[in-house]
Amino acid sequence: MMSHKTGTRYARVYADSSGESHFGNIDVETKPVDFAPPAPPLELSEFVPAERLAFMVMRASWRGGWHPAPRRQFLIVLSGKIECSVTRDEKRLFKQGDVLLLEDTVGKGHAICSVEGDAIIGVVQLGESRVR
Repeated sequence: MMSHKTGTRYARVYADSSGESHFGNIDVETKPVDFAPPAPPLELSEFVPAERLAFMVMRASWRGGWHPAPRRQFLIVLSGKIECSVTRDEKRLFKQGDVLLLEDTVGKGHAICSVEGDAIIGVVQLGESRVR
């Protein structure tokens, strides 16, 4: 099996001690793993414990306003585009294939909206332990 290591990156929204929200990035290491023999090895990260999964549709006119995340959760953009804002007016656009970890369960939170039509989002809600 190959010995090199690769990875991927996803965005994170978190609250600081003052309740202000910020963006960060999480680098995820992957390595070759015999995940589903007899299929050939593929690159796999460590698993993150998850509690439940849902699919969400953000209609073209949907605007979330400022709110904290209801719990720690990944948003995985399956189609369409969403825009997420954190305090100090920083914004990021997320499109098909992008992943966003929301950890700002306290404080001002974030503002999120659909951009350029409907967006379909996979929502994976997590347990209490931190993702790194």
